[in-house]
Amino acid sequence: MLKFSLKFYLVFTAIFFTVHCFAQRPIDTTEAVNAGGIKQVVTIQGDDRSKPLFLFITGGPGSEGIYKENQSYLNLLKKKFVVIAWDQRNCGQTLKLNPSPVKLTVKLYENDTHELVSALLKQFHQKKMVIMGWSWGTVLGFYMADKHPEQLYAYIAVSPAVNQWESERISLKELKQKAEAQKNKRAIAELGKVKIPFENGLQNYYDRKWLSVFNGETIDDTTEFKKYFLENSEMTALFKEANFINLTTSLPKVNCPVYFFVGRKDHQTNYMISEKYYKQLVAPKKGIFWFEKSGHLIPVTEPELLQQDVITQILPQLNIKN
Repeated sequence: MLKFSLKFYLVFTAIFFTVHCFAQRPIDTTEAVNAGGIKQVVTIQGDDRSKPLFLFITGGPGSEGIYKENQSYLNLLKKKFVVIAWDQRNCGQTLKLNPSPVKLTVKLYENDTHELVSALLKQFHQKKMVIMGWSWGTVLGFYMADKHPEQLYAYIAVSPAVNQWESERISLKELKQKAEAQKNKRAIAELGKVKIPFENGLQNYYDRKWLSVFNGETIDDTTEFKKYFLENSEMTALFKEANFINLTTSLPKVNCPVYFFVGRKDHQTNYMISEKYYKQLVAPKKGIFWFEKSGHLIPVTEPELLQQDVITQILPQLNIKN
């Protein structure tokens, strides 16, 4: 009897630890996923690979999604989710692996997003995920919420691009007023050359340069910052195309939960436009979270609050079943 009990105990213990270890298996990998006819690079990280997927779509366009600094606003989320960062088409590691063989369009990136999401859900045997888009990334996130809500537990729009040309008009007017008030001759001259919609990369650069300066933000490398606008014609054309989207008329309703993260000082994707659209948008669940210390760069300026809002405020509202 003692022999049987000991044997049973050892078997039970082995099963318990096997199940426990499997349930808590962490994941930390970089993979190339087939999407849009090319290989697109993602990092997949989490304390427990059985947790729900969380895709972060960064801003831009043309910005890397995989870089060391993004850990500051994604690391806490890795305790509750399997977090995916993505180098989009013609960005970062994806660009090094395979430059886009076709012209860059908003539709192309929308298709990439859907194919990437579908491939990841299949890989992890899950039916839905959470998507967070930031700035340009909200263009792709709203597309998913509109066309493929069945794949989303929720969509979180950070610094959302709602009606961007209108936002740019308001911003340019404010910048010119600040330049005049400060009697900044260089700002007055350069902003005087800007037209909305932007006619070229130089106008876009002048606008973003003075927006950053007047917001008290540091442009780490002015030369590189300028080169992005002057030597990245494909991405600036893509940005211009995306700016013609006006969600206030094209997307009055979505069929998945939607949450807005808005910086109280955001004049790039204007906070008043975001709030007005939030109020009119029809969704099964929605919420707006204000970041009082932030402008457009919420993940950088208030990374801990961003993650805590997801974990403590949004996650409990979602009916997540894996």
